[in-house]
Amino acid sequence: MHIMEGFLPWQWCLFWYMVAIPVVAYGVIQIKKITNEHPESKPLLAVSGAFVFVLSSLKLPSVTGSCSHPTGNGLGAVLFGPAVASVLGAIVLVFQALLLAHGGLTTLGANIFSMGIVGPLAAWLIYKGVIRVGWSSSMGIFLAAVAGNWLTYVTTATQLSLAFPLPTFGEAFVKFMLIFAYTQIPLAIAEGLLTVVIFDYILKLRPDILEKLKVITPQDKNLEEAV
Repeated sequence: MHIMEGFLPWQWCLFWYMVAIPVVAYGVIQIKKITNEHPESKPLLAVSGAFVFVLSSLKLPSVTGSCSHPTGNGLGAVLFGPAVASVLGAIVLVFQALLLAHGGLTTLGANIFSMGIVGPLAAWLIYKGVIRVGWSSSMGIFLAAVAGNWLTYVTTATQLSLAFPLPTFGEAFVKFMLIFAYTQIPLAIAEGLLTVVIFDYILKLRPDILEKLKVITPQDKNLEEAV
């Protein structure tokens, strides 16, 4: 998903920066608000960021100018919301661009938009929808992680197709999606399962924090304590 340095035309680099910066700025405000109201959530915020960094650093070759890998963006989005997840994604992508030559600075805005904004937003919406219909939090986090991964790559395919609509946008999009699909379908499912394990461990260890962050309801907390 990381679009490499210098791959996008400068107009698209500028456009994606303009779209991503306001969301990340709002996410910074949200982080300050959450950590002021719930200072005990700071270690969990750090864990969410580390989870994104580790998983998204495990890259596999894919489309020219990009790559395939887990994203890790579903966990932070569910715990803290998509705006906060955009900040975590931005921090991770900057370090990866500077230290791992993974992605780039000119394409940073585009990469933040896909992995730090659209993916987390999809994950957050899926989780909230699953909980609203009465399914378990474990099912919610699994589907959220899978959706966060897949929508990240749908967005990247869209970005690449907009920049290189050859011979048309539609045909380019189909080609990019087909190439990504071979690796991302199994990777997303594996990421979903791993995220469930991490989430369930957090739920067992500190259900009180998850309740304060409104990730789970008191009924979920009582059920976990009973188990």
